[in-house]
Formats: sequence, structure tokens, C-alpha cells
Amino acid sequence: MVIASATWELNFPECSSLKEKRSILRSLKDRLRNKFNVSVAETAFQDVHKRAQLTIALVASNGRYAESVLDKMDSFVERNGKALIVSVQKRVH
Repeated sequence: MVIASATWELNFPECSSLKEKRSILRSLKDRLRNKFNVSVAETAFQDVHKRAQLTIALVASNGRYAESVLDKMDSFVERNGKALIVSVQKRVH
């Protein structure tokens, strides 16, 4: 059994308010939970309307599968369209 996590620092160039950012993040978090069955939370920049840090955690049977899921989630977040990925940190324990 392995535990994997990914943290994305995101930029929202078109957001003009915290309300708008939170709406986009809520939708993204819900879709990540539903599609990949992971735990997800906003972990930094809660009071900044153009930035966010999103962290996910998952438990998998092996490291190869965990890395595969992390890669798929990376593509999923990238395709979101409203958020630009500034940086990504992935860990498999």
C-alpha cells in the first residue's frame, strides 16, 4: 500500500473576486473527488483571488498505479481551462 499526494499552485488570471475563485475551485475539487476518488483541499492562498494551492491525497495498492493516477489528475487540472498551473509537487510514499 502506498500513499500519494500532489500539490498544485494555481493562477486564476481572469478572476476578479474571491467569490469567483471559490466557485471555480469548488467545481474543480468536486470533479476531482468524483472522477478519481481522492481527498482534496485548498491548502494555501485562501484570501488571494488570483492564486490557490490545491492538494490531493490518495491511497493505492502500488506506486506505479498511484503515479498513473497523479499523471491523469495533472492532465485533468491542466484542461480545467480557468486555472493555470504554476507549479506541481508530487510525492509517493
